[in-house]
Amino acid sequence: MTENTSSSFSPKILFITSTRIGDAILSNGILNDCLTKRPNAAVTIVCGPLVKSLYEGVPQAVEVIALKKQSYNRHWIALWRRVAGTKWDMVIDLRNSAVSRLIWARRKYIFGHKIDQSLHKCLQNAQVMKLLQAPDTKMWFSKAQEDFALKTVPPGAPVLGVGPTANWIGKTWPIENFIELVRRLTAPEDVFHNWRVAVFAAPGEERDAKALLAQIPPHLAIDVIARGNPGEAAATLARCDFYIGNDSGLMHAAAAAGIPTLGLFGASYPEIYAPYGRQAHYIRTPESFDELTNFPGYSPGTLDHSLMTSLNVEAVYQKTHSILRGHG
Repeated sequence: MTENTSSSFSPKILFITSTRIGDAILSNGILNDCLTKRPNAAVTIVCGPLVKSLYEGVPQAVEVIALKKQSYNRHWIALWRRVAGTKWDMVIDLRNSAVSRLIWARRKYIFGHKIDQSLHKCLQNAQVMKLLQAPDTKMWFSKAQEDFALKTVPPGAPVLGVGPTANWIGKTWPIENFIELVRRLTAPEDVFHNWRVAVFAAPGEERDAKALLAQIPPHLAIDVIARGNPGEAAATLARCDFYIGNDSGLMHAAAAAGIPTLGLFGASYPEIYAPYGRQAHYIRTPESFDELTNFPGYSPGTLDHSLMTSLNVEAVYQKTHSILRGHG
């Protein structure tokens, strides 16, 4: 079926993405590619409640539906009732839901079993759209989010953003390593000397982040610990000049915002979840995820310590400077 590309045509697009911050951000590349090719499009975005603020700034979004999970898949029934009456020009469904199969659309792109899930998430999403290359990720910010970011990080010296936490202790680099790394990077002889340091963390992850913040001179410290919603935090990240952090939604937001980003990996899979973009980099433990978790009694639910202790401060310090020199 030939797509109408006339300047007066306003295609209606339904985009169903993840409930998780990182996965949603990694889907933004194909959304941006789709909207760039169709500047008159009117897009309805379906995502999880935690992710909704990330899409407040999408200029072509007519609605952002926060799909809250309900028992017996009632959330999908509610969504079908909401969108079934529209004649969609395109449906992009990264959740492989029944909804996209039960509504009318000229074109459908659905994440299915034929997608190679060993590839990076951005490449998987590109396969959904039948693209030969994965587009760079993208962030959009509303005026209110940009105002929040400007208030949090006013103009001044360059800013090093640091995300020392994650949603699982196994993939969290020890906080004493972050403290030592920041101390070395901001020493008088280093290029980060006199940079401001913004410490980021999600709600519930405050303890270690505050331990790092306490080691930074007050006139250089910027507290972004459990402040703002994900969209506001992402807009604040965009005002940083470099970012170092664990594998988390913050890391993906930094990379998608286009700032030099170094993600720290160990007990997760960088081949699938590394930060993605032209200035995105990662470093990992000498051991793979499988090697790190191959010990008696391992259980992700009861694990009470970091699995990233073998990634030493010197390696991360040298990788940071390699990125600054343009060697990645």
